[in-house]
Amino acid sequence: MKLGLMLGYSGPIPTVPIDLVKEAERIGYDSVWTAEAYGSDVFSPLCWVGAQTTRIKLGTGVMQLSARTPACVAMTAATIDHLSNGRLILGIGVSGPQVVEGWYGQSFPKPLARTREFVALVREMLERKGPVTFQGEHYELPLQGGSRLGKPLKLIVHPKRSHIPIYMGAEGPKNVRLATEIADGWLPIFYSPYRNNVYADSLKDLRPDFEIACTVTVIPHDDVKQALQVAKPYIAFYIGGMGAKEKNFHLDLIARFGFAKEAERVQELFLSGKRAEAIAAVPEQLVDEITLVGPKERIRDRLAAWKESPVTTLLVGSQDPSVVRFMAEELL
Repeated sequence: MKLGLMLGYSGPIPTVPIDLVKEAERIGYDSVWTAEAYGSDVFSPLCWVGAQTTRIKLGTGVMQLSARTPACVAMTAATIDHLSNGRLILGIGVSGPQVVEGWYGQSFPKPLARTREFVALVREMLERKGPVTFQGEHYELPLQGGSRLGKPLKLIVHPKRSHIPIYMGAEGPKNVRLATEIADGWLPIFYSPYRNNVYADSLKDLRPDFEIACTVTVIPHDDVKQALQVAKPYIAFYIGGMGAKEKNFHLDLIARFGFAKEAERVQELFLSGKRAEAIAAVPEQLVDEITLVGPKERIRDRLAAWKESPVTTLLVGSQDPSVVRFMAEELL
């Protein structure tokens, strides 16, 4: 099993823990990942990291489809891949209707069909076999309309790799199945190695080289309950606040894990402004299954379930150097 370092979102003031990334690279971490929502973008911090490292792979976890056209993504990916000497992993995701329509001003319906077209276009542009023409439901090249002067074009940059790995962030069964069909890997936001059956059908036709890179919050602590409390807030935020009451993909996933009533309660409290109560209502069993918390001996024991799961890379959710080193000692 490989290890990656998940840097996640930057927060109100963009910062990059570059010394931590360099340490992760030194001790054998395979990849480092950044994220975006509606704050810092996903590529700028990754370029900062790439300029100060030499080996570690650079992953977007995830780049939002609505933020960029396929052409912009192909240009950006080809450029970063060249400058980093072939280290880019392009993690993409559709986000949700609140962000897509509220921030990017684009229509959200039919995300699977849009993703399929997006990936197909990026692949074709990077393969650079000729001028690109595409007539889809969501993307059209050249545009039929406007000045009517558009013409098929070919990427000027000669990509270092014509096949840059594309991973998909996905939660729903159909979306995960699509990832196994058109992508090189899957980025689950939450995964329980004790409930592999939840995704068994979606993953039944996995290719041998298909990657599953999952973020796991790691909190070594002598008191398991206290460690669980530290992990609860961000899970409560995803269940309660990262999505509308009528459509929240994170809540739906937690329900498929077997915590439907509990998830609905968390959302109800969160949307009512009772955030402390919402955090308290997050089931401890759920938190314990999707994180690694407690004494180091306990974490060591619970890593066995992850090793036996389909997950190929653990993306360590911690910026504590001692935690980063501990996970390397256990897995590398």
